[in-house]
Amino acid sequence: MPLHGGRVPQWLGQRMARLGGIIAQAIIHHYGRDEFLRRLAHPFWFQSFGAVIGMDWHSSGITTSVIGALKRGLAPVSHELGLHVCGGRGRHSRRTPDELLLVGERTGGDAAAWVRASRLAAKVDSAAVQDGFDLYLHGFIVTDDGNWTVVQQGMNGTHRLARRYHWLSEGLRSFVEAPHAAIEGRRQGQIVNLTDHRAASSRLGQLELLGNLGPDRIVDEVARLRGTATPGSMDMPFLPHLLMPAHHDVRPADVVLRRLHGALAAAAQCGPQDFAELLLVPGVGARTVLSLAQVAEVVHGAPCRFSDPARFSLAHGGKDREPYPVPVAVYDRTISVMKAAVAAAKLGNEERLDAIRRLDRQARRLERHVTGPSLPQFIAGERHRSHAYGGRSVFGHEPPPTLGMECGG
Repeated sequence: MPLHGGRVPQWLGQRMARLGGIIAQAIIHHYGRDEFLRRLAHPFWFQSFGAVIGMDWHSSGITTSVIGALKRGLAPVSHELGLHVCGGRGRHSRRTPDELLLVGERTGGDAAAWVRASRLAAKVDSAAVQDGFDLYLHGFIVTDDGNWTVVQQGMNGTHRLARRYHWLSEGLRSFVEAPHAAIEGRRQGQIVNLTDHRAASSRLGQLELLGNLGPDRIVDEVARLRGTATPGSMDMPFLPHLLMPAHHDVRPADVVLRRLHGALAAAAQCGPQDFAELLLVPGVGARTVLSLAQVAEVVHGAPCRFSDPARFSLAHGGKDREPYPVPVAVYDRTISVMKAAVAAAKLGNEERLDAIRRLDRQARRLERHVTGPSLPQFIAGERHRSHAYGGRSVFGHEPPPTLGMECGG
């Protein structure tokens, strides 16, 4: 991911925390805490989640923003959910052990084991994996049952790139052999990766060196081998990988257009009529339902649905006006709908939350045969209507269009 500077403005950061927390609650309600941990450990889903809550869809800041939004948004309900978000960027990452100890005191969990896992994950990605990226962010998300996921990120200042590392306790057999759920980043040439299964002999050899040879013998061995070693010929097996481009704008190649058309068609069919009445939220029209359709996909979508994270930036835009300014009025209605649906579901009334699930199903069904505007046409229309939607960015509020009609969301 390209390194980006700047900060998330407060007006957006507060909304990201609210929407991110509500989406997390909806996932946990439908699928449980462990499934939410699995989603966080999936880099494609993680990127899409960050985009749907309004963060720049391709930048390094999406990791910081997601961890921060979840930490703030879930803090008031962490005891109820049995899910706790610790750590963060910079000084917040260094406080992770203390935060985990506090969680252990409140829940009776094995905080010592969590702290060990946190430190080992950080040590592995800074020492055992030497890839030119220095860690600066560490998030540790743990449940009352003791299951956890780690999301941490490193920075390469020379190339101005970031690389994200995902860990999941489920199925983790070793911290030193293939422990990662995923590592996302461009190929940077040859690296030292002692966690690769092919490095087992190297790890054993290092232990033997330390146990049987003194430092002088090790230096002699290094001197003998220097200049004679040849690069290994074995390539890593191909896996689906996510590479965030340098361009900030959302381009047609970044979006699977039929999926967008499916969401647009579902919003048009389910929007201003019975859907708004069912959800009992004033002002819900087709534009808000489009955002809800993309939020619904983040809650219910299969892993293969997140191959184009840029598409989810079309739900609520971006703070830098890419792909268009944040439609604040639409964003707030999305929060209201999701909050009301989750609150009702907690009281045993699943109807509203089920309506959002049906919206996702409808979008997937329709995308097989519907057509719609091209991506540039869609983005141009959103920018033209931005003022009517309460459009806002780091550059300020969007002015009304010079020509054309405004419409509500």
